[in-house]
Amino acid sequence: MKPDLRSAWGNKVLVGDGAMGTFLYQKGFPVGISYEELNLTSPEVIEEVHRSYIQAGAVLLESNTYSANYDKLSKFGLESKVEEINRTGVRIARRAAGEAGYVVGAVGSIRAGKRANLSSSELKKYFTQQITALLEEDVDGIMLETFYDVEEMHLALKTIRKHSSVPVICQFAMDDTARTLDGLTLPEAFRILEQDGADIIGFNCRTGPMGIKRALGTLQGSLTLPVSIYPNAGIADYVDGQYKYGASPEYFGQMAMTFAEMGSRIIGGCCGTTPQHIAEISKALAGYEPEALPEPTVKPVERITIAEHLSDETGLGGGEPTLVDLVKERHTVIVELDPPRDLDINKFMKGAEALRRAGADALTLADNSLAVTRMSNMALGHLVQARTGLRPLVHIACRDRNLIGTQSHLMGFDALGVNHVLAVTGDPARFGDLPGSSSVYDLTSFEIIRMIKQLNDGIAFSGKPLKQKANFVIGAAFNPNVKHLDKAVQRLEKKIASGADYIMTQPVYDPELIANIGKATAHLSVPVFLGIMPLASGRNAEYLHNEVPGIQLSEEVRNRMSGLEGEAGRAEGVAIAKELLDAATEHFNGIYLMTPFMFYDMSVQLLEYVWQKSGRKLSPLFR
Repeated sequence: MKPDLRSAWGNKVLVGDGAMGTFLYQKGFPVGISYEELNLTSPEVIEEVHRSYIQAGAVLLESNTYSANYDKLSKFGLESKVEEINRTGVRIARRAAGEAGYVVGAVGSIRAGKRANLSSSELKKYFTQQITALLEEDVDGIMLETFYDVEEMHLALKTIRKHSSVPVICQFAMDDTARTLDGLTLPEAFRILEQDGADIIGFNCRTGPMGIKRALGTLQGSLTLPVSIYPNAGIADYVDGQYKYGASPEYFGQMAMTFAEMGSRIIGGCCGTTPQHIAEISKALAGYEPEALPEPTVKPVERITIAEHLSDETGLGGGEPTLVDLVKERHTVIVELDPPRDLDINKFMKGAEALRRAGADALTLADNSLAVTRMSNMALGHLVQARTGLRPLVHIACRDRNLIGTQSHLMGFDALGVNHVLAVTGDPARFGDLPGSSSVYDLTSFEIIRMIKQLNDGIAFSGKPLKQKANFVIGAAFNPNVKHLDKAVQRLEKKIASGADYIMTQPVYDPELIANIGKATAHLSVPVFLGIMPLASGRNAEYLHNEVPGIQLSEEVRNRMSGLEGEAGRAEGVAIAKELLDAATEHFNGIYLMTPFMFYDMSVQLLEYVWQKSGRKLSPLFR
């Protein structure tokens, strides 16, 4: 009879298996499918992978269940099969392992990726569902792998300990330079998990053997638990249409002995590793007898949680009032000025300065609205802030950037001190001036709001700590020009629940609708900036009414603008906008003016009208 898993690693270094996902990719299974679903649809393929690792010398197999939780499986419509996929995954691994091998249930991070905003209650529910299914199949242990933060690992570990005393292996994903987790030193983080009941703590993924060796080196002299190591086969490269990893099996064999001598009791491989890598590890460790493990001595440690660690000052804007602060006290006006479609910014900057002098509280810049290519609002927002002192409010569209690009973009805004943003879906690229370009849409408007809010907690989209917090004030878009206003408000409530701090509406051209919007949104916990866009001509009115999504003009407005062009059209457009402002300022403190065709003098007139109505006296500094 084989010893239990704790006894097994107490006497020798156990050889783990290698990658599942990248190995399946090499076998022709494409990226973007659920590899866990193969437990049900192609069990013979998964068993073949497991057997190849056993034949290479592995004695410890992970079940093919890394992403087999409700949240990740729901992406593929498989959320009803969580228990079945996990149970089947264990059974397949058990057949391959045979009597002599061990099977641990693989449980991956749920937070990592686009759903990093999940609440603790949701995480507990999803972990419990997956973990109980694995435990009911009598696994030899549970491996929590590729976790990015201590808080989520703590939650998963406590979930296991609530149901079982089974051995638990905890592995963090670390890059080459990271030396902290959630601001904790690695010894602090490891000690907390030790007190929570972890049996082995270590690293996997993100980096190759050398990066993990450097992370492990920071723990020397402080380790009280054995270590588990599963490096990647170096860094992935994209060659001839395929992802390839460069670290050779021979190199893994050489590093295996180094890891063993540094206290590792389980050594396997992560992304890019194959049975050949595991065979070299097994060969290198053949006959190796590790030193006896020290008796566990748990030193007292102050329990530090993520919430406590990140509970420093949370004020937004370093003491400067935000738009949300201002609108609670007085009428507050945001003015939109479109970035240019060419390389000449002179008129744009003159407009920004004119709007500053007229008392605009913020200048908002769209993110290639209507999918038409314009100058970067990051560059212009920074220039507006630096040259005029006017607060920039930038739109962030889901259309143009994937998760990597979106976070990078937001990190850039944070570095520049641009902290007011409006999260929008973005019009599809095929409707713009480059119809052959791709629409990304990695995120919905709800998700991007949650993810930006997460940056305010100092946590990256991946779940990795960012060393400090961002301080974004996040707006959400609202189209009230719909048949069923109540349903639109319900959708808006979901955006607020996702973390929106304020609302900006599409332009409205009907005083009665403005009053109805005021009543329908009166219960909301965040301020609403009512959109007003002066019409420039009769043709402009007809175009907006008939061709632009989300904009509807009343018959009266269309009749008043009919046939008017040039100065006459703009004058009537301003007159109509003032009538709309009469209604808007009665119901809303927040006003959102949209400047048509760079006619910023129209917005200046409307700003002056709002201040005249509200009695606001501008400081001479505005002039």
